[in-house]
Amino acid sequence: MIVNFGSHPSNEQVFLAWVRTAVAIVGFGLAAARLGERAVPFWSTWLLFAAGGAVTILAWLRMRHVRKRIDRQDRLPDVLLVLLVLALFALLGSFAVHVAP
Repeated sequence: MIVNFGSHPSNEQVFLAWVRTAVAIVGFGLAAARLGERAVPFWSTWLLFAAGGAVTILAWLRMRHVRKRIDRQDRLPDVLLVLLVLALFALLGSFAVHVAP
């Protein structure tokens, strides 16, 4: 029997939820900008992609960190979660810049 068998799939589900959130925000931002009547600056599209990529990379790093914490039974502070939430706010800000009139 694998130790902490239920915790590892839960960790991966949380990772996939972060990725789905990033993809949805980027996709919706691109679609909303296309439906608008004004031209979208080229840099805002790249800012949106970069922020989405940052959320995905930080989510992956956090998943690997939590995997090690599950195996060692450590209860350390999760600094990567704070960085991930800040990256999500940056993604939402870039979304607002991208679709703002």
